[in-house]
Amino acid sequence: MNPVDGGDDADDPTPDLPGGTADAARDIESANRVRAGALLISSADLLEPTFARTVIYVIEHNDAGSLGVVINRMSQTAVHNVMPAWTDLAASPRALFVGGPVKQDSALCLGVIKPGADITGFEAIRPVAGRVALVDLDADPEQLETVLEGIRIFAGYAGWGIGQLDAEMDQDSWVLGSALARDVLAPPAADLWSEVLRRQPWPLSLLATRPLDTSVN
Repeated sequence: MNPVDGGDDADDPTPDLPGGTADAARDIESANRVRAGALLISSADLLEPTFARTVIYVIEHNDAGSLGVVINRMSQTAVHNVMPAWTDLAASPRALFVGGPVKQDSALCLGVIKPGADITGFEAIRPVAGRVALVDLDADPEQLETVLEGIRIFAGYAGWGIGQLDAEMDQDSWVLGSALARDVLAPPAADLWSEVLRRQPWPLSLLATRPLDTSVN
């Protein structure tokens, strides 16, 4: 997995545009393609219960397929009950999140690195994009407290085989967006699906006002 530079401000989803037109075009093209650190926002027409109104943070997208986690589906299981050592680092609410339908008996952890923190030498932290990183749950959490702002632990993940996600994108099942580091730690009450859509360019931002059941219109 190749880390993706989050730009001068990792919480600013707008790509830095160098002076040259060619460089600007490349940056715009990069912002409009699936990549590690991007968000997949489910289309309002995607009503399948597993992914309806979900926001997926893409961890990996390459020739072998794609992998990400749903970041707005909280479970009823407290982190303290399954991984008590990680409770203090877990962002509120301190619960496991349902990352997707694949391997829900396994856990995957994303963390947000503190602004300006130097993670050199922290082998348990693998940058994904900007300040978001994969965190090894076999590590000692006390050793990571100085560099991590918080973590989110996910049961399971969402995965796509070769070309599968591209096909779903062609069918308009997903809206592609840029992630902010705070999205990974956002509580369910934030209605992340609507919030992320509202900050997308018009006319995509209009989708945030669409009800789940369009028959009520």
